[in-house]
Amino acid sequence: MFIKEAWAQAGGPPGGDLWSMLPIILMFVVLYFLMIRPQMKKAKEHKAMIDALQKGDEIVAAGGVVGSVTKINDNYVTMRIAEGVEIRVQRPAVQVVLPKGTLKTIE
Repeated sequence: MFIKEAWAQAGGPPGGDLWSMLPIILMFVVLYFLMIRPQMKKAKEHKAMIDALQKGDEIVAAGGVVGSVTKINDNYVTMRIAEGVEIRVQRPAVQVVLPKGTLKTIE
């Protein structure tokens, strides 16, 4: 008789706390697959794109600046945006590598 009353005060039999934690655990699993994993994949692809930059590539930098790569350092990329005009941007600022010949169609 006393044991049943003690269980009633505790909220249920032992192990019941695991079932109450299941929705929270399930929410973290769904969050991982819907948000965290795709973001990590995108970051990995961006790093691979930046590491594969070569002289002569046509790129779009942050802010929409379009040009071609003239020099590459460890941390910076020098890009020609117009005849006789070169700017230096950080490597992570490179957003997109354009197909060859894109700059000629834009001008």
